[in-house]
Amino acid sequence: MEAVGLFEAKTHLSEYVARAEAGEEVVIMRHNKPVAKIVPLSAAGDRSATFDAQRRQQVLQAALQAKAEWSSRHGAPKPALSAAVVRELRADR
Repeated sequence: MEAVGLFEAKTHLSEYVARAEAGEEVVIMRHNKPVAKIVPLSAAGDRSATFDAQRRQQVLQAALQAKAEWSSRHGAPKPALSAAVVRELRADR
């Protein structure tokens, strides 16, 4: 892991990004204190790096099936009801 000053990082940002793509980490210092780190996304826990298209398709199919089942029992959902449910779920967070 390399430590560089803020000016150096700004001047050579593309170089440090390329290093991160290669798996390296670079610490950015300001007044000799570490303030940031450039890391590869996989090291930072990027979810898109582990994206599973098949799993997404399975979840989508399950959601569509649940919607069809609900619609067969209760009729087509009304947009106002859907919006109310979404607002309620957001409020519960």
